[in-house]
Amino acid sequence: MKVQIKEVRLSFPQLFEPKTVGGEGEPRFSAAFVIVPGSTNAQALDAAIEAAAKEKWKDKAAGILKELRSKGRVCFQHAPLSKDGEVYEGFENMYALNATNKVRPLVVDRDKTPLTQADGRPYSGCYVNVNVEVWAMDNQYGKRINATLMGVQFCRDGDAFGGGRTSSVDDFDDLGSLPAEELV
Repeated sequence: MKVQIKEVRLSFPQLFEPKTVGGEGEPRFSAAFVIVPGSTNAQALDAAIEAAAKEKWKDKAAGILKELRSKGRVCFQHAPLSKDGEVYEGFENMYALNATNKVRPLVVDRDKTPLTQADGRPYSGCYVNVNVEVWAMDNQYGKRINATLMGVQFCRDGDAFGGGRTSSVDDFDDLGSLPAEELV
């Protein structure tokens, strides 16, 4: 089931080059998204997860989904994103959505023009719109509810997580009309 979530913060973006997790597995494009509990985005993701579970497991969906949630095998966690008990910056008191794709997702600016890594957008901490496809997995690797990252649209700037953001042209004065000797 396809879902679009709007105005969410982006974290851990691997949108232009696929990476492995912990040096294992097949490289994938991926990102995590900060979701406000009780928001329209959270409701849409919960509905999509329930629909994917019902489609896959029919009458057993509720029980299987409860078990998957307890084991952290659902792409949308009703808990902050953390590692070793330490909550990641920006995820305090929030939910987390993780999405991946073997194929590079569409990455566009506010006006729908394609973005590249050299553009410096989107970055960790900015606000984006996201298209994901939620689906249920049941194979030799086990049962899960996954989200495939289809596309990301940069919406607006936000405080960068962990620094690393570059300047914007708006951070500088326009010096084009001033003689060079007045610039010193």
